[in-house]
Order: sequence, then C-alpha cells, then structure tokens
Amino acid sequence: MFKLTRNKATVWLLAFVAILLWGWHGNQARSEPARTYVGSEACKDCHETEHANFMTFAKKAHSFKSILAMRKGLTDKEFRECFACHTTGYGKHGGFSSEEQTPHLKNAGCEVCHGPGSVHIETEDPEDIKGSLTAKDCEICHNSERVAAFNYKPLIYGGAH
Repeated sequence: MFKLTRNKATVWLLAFVAILLWGWHGNQARSEPARTYVGSEACKDCHETEHANFMTFAKKAHSFKSILAMRKGLTDKEFRECFACHTTGYGKHGGFSSEEQTPHLKNAGCEVCHGPGSVHIETEDPEDIKGSLTAKDCEICHNSERVAAFNYKPLIYGGAH
C-alpha cells in the first residue's frame, strides 16, 4: 500500500497547485483577444473633440503626404522605412501594409500613440487602450537621430489633445 509521508504530501500538494495555476494561466493567455488596428475614424464616435482636433491640428494626421512628396529621391527600401513613423502599425499584426490594402492606416493616427484599438472599440473600457502618454512614448519616432536628420522640433501631443 502507498504510504504518504509529510514530505511526499507537500510535494504532491505543490505539484497539484502548480498544475492548477499553469492551467489557469494557459486559459487566460488563450482568452486574451488579439489587438489589431482599426484606424482613427473608428475613434471618432466616442472621442469627437479629440478626433476633430487631431485631424485639424496634428501634422501626423496627414503624414503619408510627407513621404509621398519625398518618394522621388528615395529607394523603395528607404520609402518603406518611412512607414514605421508615418503610418499606423506598420510591421505589426493588423497594421498598415499598403495604400491599397489598408488605406485607413496610411497616416500616423491615434493608435500610433495609444496602441491598437480593436479591443477598446469593442469593450469601450479605458483599460483596453493606452490613455496616459509620456514623452517616452513619442520618442519611438521623435528621437534625437530623426530630429537631427529632418531638422524638426517634435511637439508632444501634436495639437491633438
């Protein structure tokens, strides 16, 4: 007959708890919905003022025009490198891929700063989008290397909020 000592009981209990936690964590990871980009127009209904300000005052709301104007002097590779900062979600799941396939993401929109909005649009929960931004968020594109290369002065919030 199997005799359970105190040490064996502890080991079995810890193994059982670990299996339960691993299973729970695995289910949590599977239930997390994929976050994709929806485009700035999707933000308009709930964030009308912010959207209007962004479209009116933020240069990045029309950023694709900037790289189109420079395209003549760029190789195709150089042109595509501009997409990282002048479009929404380029190189990321559900992000900009081309003017023809993803025209709603061809400019640097709300989600460049606030992250993919698909889950937030669905739930309307403020926890499902990045609400509080810092200068660090802007430095992905507005960094010293790019500022020097293009001779511009980045504005935090870019007139949007």
